[in-house]
Amino acid sequence: MESESQEQQNQFEALFDRSDDYARLLETLRQTAQALEVEDGSRSQRQVLRLRKDFEILAVLDFFPGEAREQVASVLEDLEHTINERLTPDETHAVQRRIKLLQGSDYQGRIWATRERLWIDRLASAWLIRRLIDPAARFIWVKILEDCPEEALGFDFDGAAFTHTGVKVTFEVLLASFGLTKDAALNRIGALVHFLDVGGIPAPEAAGLETLIGGMRQRWLDDDELLAEVEKIFDAFYQAFSGNDS
Repeated sequence: MESESQEQQNQFEALFDRSDDYARLLETLRQTAQALEVEDGSRSQRQVLRLRKDFEILAVLDFFPGEAREQVASVLEDLEHTINERLTPDETHAVQRRIKLLQGSDYQGRIWATRERLWIDRLASAWLIRRLIDPAARFIWVKILEDCPEEALGFDFDGAAFTHTGVKVTFEVLLASFGLTKDAALNRIGALVHFLDVGGIPAPEAAGLETLIGGMRQRWLDDDELLAEVEKIFDAFYQAFSGNDS
């Protein structure tokens, strides 16, 4: 009886699902962020003000809020901060970014550690670290977090140097920390990782990626071997999302 009641509740909530609306708003926000590189900041500010109103209207109609609303709210807030800092660089801002921008040169040739039996966020984060943050990175996979060496940079576990912050998953935190959020291809990968790790706005490629990595985890039980194979997948996604046919 309880399962039948839950099923009815799920069907009722589905009638008010706003995921598609949030997905369209998120895409507009990302396009606005990209345009900020070439457009006047004040024009982008007016656009974001309109998007803020659109978001607030949508939020009022969202009777069953979830991860999708939080995801869009976070991107909107980040964009608002970026525009404010550009228009008034010498003023103190009331709200500061949650994630501090780091210098990549301080993070070269380091040891990076995370939990063993890698899954989507840890795999994507390790790929990002090796490809675009620390090419000479050395990884260790720990079974007991207390065994993590003090000199290692932890990622994707409680208390790690880089882990979930607000509604951002670890991959997105790394993008923000190392100034990589302007890369549209990385943002698309981030959307994939976010959805598969914590839910939110569905990404078209998510089901295929989840199935593929799930099968690879069964075939390669060694995390080093698994990462080496999965890196090829993320390389392919990055090239496809970048529109680079070479």
